[in-house]
Amino acid sequence: MAARILVYGALLAAGTLLLQWLDYQRLVRGHAGDFYIFLIAAGFLALGVYVGAKLIGRPIPRAFDGNPQAVATLGLSPRELEVLRELLAGRSNQEIADRLGVSLNTVKTHVARLLEKLGAKRRGDAVARARELGILR
Repeated sequence: MAARILVYGALLAAGTLLLQWLDYQRLVRGHAGDFYIFLIAAGFLALGVYVGAKLIGRPIPRAFDGNPQAVATLGLSPRELEVLRELLAGRSNQEIADRLGVSLNTVKTHVARLLEKLGAKRRGDAVARARELGILR
């Protein structure tokens, strides 16, 4: 009984496949021009996207120089710039002292001078001001 069901199922599937194939052939023959136009349009679309991506491409990013003019105008020392980058990373005074190999008091002095030179009241304000001036990213 199970073998009969499998045979009938296979014959039904083959018949359905044949009818679908014939319907597809009728559709293609009836609208062959439309299919060719679609294929040509899809090809030109792909070519246009490819050529456009190659011609336009991605803009080459400029190297970040840290606005040396603003650094010179403010009178920031190289060590103060290092401390400012550490502030940007969100490190505490002790962490900055450990990373730079200086004492905690030296870091506090650099932070105080940075706040004064940048006209900021808090560390976050100093980082925001440095970003505005283009000293930091």
